[in-house]
Amino acid sequence: MSYWEHRKPVQRARAVDVDAVAHVAVELLDEGGLRALTLRAVASRLDVAPASLYSRVDSVDDLFDLALDHALGDDAVVRQALAITDLDGLMLAYYRHLVAHPWACQVIAMRAPRGPHHLRLSETICVQLIEAGDPQPLASAYALSNLAIGSATTAHAASDEHPTEVDPDLAPVYAGLHREANVSEPETTFIAGIVALRDR
Repeated sequence: MSYWEHRKPVQRARAVDVDAVAHVAVELLDEGGLRALTLRAVASRLDVAPASLYSRVDSVDDLFDLALDHALGDDAVVRQALAITDLDGLMLAYYRHLVAHPWACQVIAMRAPRGPHHLRLSETICVQLIEAGDPQPLASAYALSNLAIGSATTAHAASDEHPTEVDPDLAPVYAGLHREANVSEPETTFIAGIVALRDR
């Protein structure tokens, strides 16, 4: 269950601020990845008792939801891209966002993003696809989003991929293509993927 399906109302004046919780959760994830995010770590950084967090969140899963959406909403480049009718530019901004926050791809793999900033992103992608005449805007939106998520997930390992030899006995065609390929930056490969999807 997503945080937004059961979020708790503020019941006391000195309740922990959810935006502050989300901001700290992003900091911890950026610094140490998924294992760094715990209720105790967030409480410590906010200088409150761990029990105080339970007035606003139920579990670490809620922290993942809050961090995922807060990071996207805090990204000025994504916000700017959302305001312009340029689907390729929006997808590139989203890809760069995910590369900057590698943990986000892992969280998306565990929990479907349902926060307001992710819903706005999904809405904008679908609307732009409809305006472009796409007959299956939702399927295309999923394809583009999954391309961004997958490409960002592997971007950090891209420098190790090409030097690794491919056994020509097991995969002769792939080995030949791999041997002859010009090494390109992950972002260039991602842009080529967008073009391929758009032109299919």
